[in-house]
This record gives sequence, C-alpha cells and structure tokens, in this order.
Amino acid sequence: MLNDWLDAALGGDETSVLSGNLPLGRYYSPAPGILELIPTQPRPDAHACIISAAIHGNETAPVELVGELLAGLEAGTLSLGAPVLIILGNLTALVNNERFITTNLNRLFKRGLEDVGEEPNRARELMAAVDTFYQSHVGFPALHYDLHTAIRESRYPRFVVEPFAETPTQPEQWQWLAAADIQAVLRQHQPSWTFSHYSRHYHGAQSFTLELGRVAPFGDNDLQSLQPFLGLLKALVKGEPPATADPQSMAFFQVTHEIRRHSVDFQLCFSEAIPNFTAFPPGACLAWDSATGEFRVEGAPLHVVFPNARVALGERAALLATSTTKVE
Repeated sequence: MLNDWLDAALGGDETSVLSGNLPLGRYYSPAPGILELIPTQPRPDAHACIISAAIHGNETAPVELVGELLAGLEAGTLSLGAPVLIILGNLTALVNNERFITTNLNRLFKRGLEDVGEEPNRARELMAAVDTFYQSHVGFPALHYDLHTAIRESRYPRFVVEPFAETPTQPEQWQWLAAADIQAVLRQHQPSWTFSHYSRHYHGAQSFTLELGRVAPFGDNDLQSLQPFLGLLKALVKGEPPATADPQSMAFFQVTHEIRRHSVDFQLCFSEAIPNFTAFPPGACLAWDSATGEFRVEGAPLHVVFPNARVALGERAALLATSTTKVE
C-alpha cells in the first residue's frame, strides 16, 4: 500500500515499484520516489498537482507532510479528487540525511543537461516524470509546490519563492498561500533552474518553492505550525477550492541582486548565522571577492536571503531583495 512506498523510499529501497487501488482511484509508482495518484472521477475544480519534497535530503518536514497526506488516503479520511504526482527528490541524500551527495540537485533542472553523476541523472529522471505527468493531464490547470525547509532561522519562517518566468502568478495563488499561513513572498529576478522554475518555465504551471521552517531531523519538526499549509495540500488532493485570505497579510520582497562566489577567497562580510530577510542599510559591505572586489548596498536597504559563502565557484552565495507592497 501507500505506506510501503514511503517506507521503501526512506529505507533506501530503490527497486520497489508499487501499484494498487484507492477508494476513489488508484496509485502507481513508475520509478523510485515517484508516485502518481489517479482519481476515478476528478472533481470540477481539480488541478494537475505536483507535490515534491526532499530535493535536498536533509529537509524532513515536507516528507512528514507527504506522509500525512498518504496516511489520510490510506485510511480513507482523505478522498482523492485530483491527479497528483508525489515526488521525493534526492533519495540517496534523504537516506543519508545529507543536503546532497555531490551536486546541489536544485540547480540542475534544465533541458539539455549534460552533467554526469548521481544528481544529474536524478534531475533528468524527475524532469521526464514532470513532462509525462503534465502531458497525461492536459485538461487540468498545472500546479507544482516544491517543499523545502531553510538551513537557517528566518524573520519569516514560512515563505514562498516565486520563480522568474513568463507565466504570471494567478491572484488566487496569493490568496491560497495567505490562508495557508505563508508569511512572505520572495519574487525572483531571473531564471535559476530550480525544480519549481522548471515546471513554470517549460509547462506554464503555477509553480513555487515553499520554505516551511528550518531544517530538523525526522521527529523534531514543528508540524503544528504547518497545519494550515497541510490544509491547502489536502484541498488540492481532494480537488476542492482551497481556503482564501487577504494576500496583504504577507510581506512581499523583490530580488534585485545576487552575490556569486568567483574566487576561493570569497567571503561574506556578516555572520551567516543571521536570519533570512535581515536588512542592511545603504553603505553596508556585504561581500568581498578578489575577482570582483567588494559589494556594498546602494540606494534602498537590502534584505539578505539564503547566504552561504561555501557554495561552489560560480554559484550564488546570497540573494538580495527590496521590500515591496505590490500584489499582482
């Protein structure tokens, strides 16, 4: 049953491919860590939903949320009314409680990827699964929530990252996320080839990266604070309209700059222990790199998100954003 699929993934059994029936549909696992739920009779408000977790293997709260969804379907307390693709991304890293094995999987979701190795191979497998799922359910609006937890504290523990793409975000998405107790929105300024960006860029999906608190081991996550968001996921699985709330309850930020590491002596000019969305005033030095010199804040204050000086050369070491009240 569904618990067997999750247990196999968490136990490192990458050979188990399961299928079976549900009260209002069926399920099928075409590959390890990938599970499709197919309703017998989709509801009128159903979306073609992708719910992904463990793209980084040490981010366990989203996996526990997936477990609650599957347990509800298994027990019959949650009805299936929409086509849903459940994805556990980096299985090897998940089993080993590591962020990744050799390469950050969440930078590899781009067609034509030529890299070799465990994570590039998994990225190609996941992209193919997404393509097949959306092609199989073209009559439904495409939706993808990629669930994560952050590696540090945040002034807004639950926030959403909106990928940069031609597909605009529908206003109802902000209403759903506000009702799910998401506290802030970070709007990207350029493509980043993350998993959520892949679905939006190539399939026109309403697609987002969700940061749901801070990294913690299994059993130590604050799932109580995530119950409103779990309610949103349950509504989508049921094919029902989710609850709505005023989006102005969320803080909106627009990414305007990013800092990249270009040399081995790169350093951030502040403690990496600071919470995400910490603001720095004009004139503050944020980074120094022998290849590019120093980066100082100019004009409006900048909020730092995802700082990490130990990324590979050429990769992003921090996002810098300005506060905005604009809701589109």
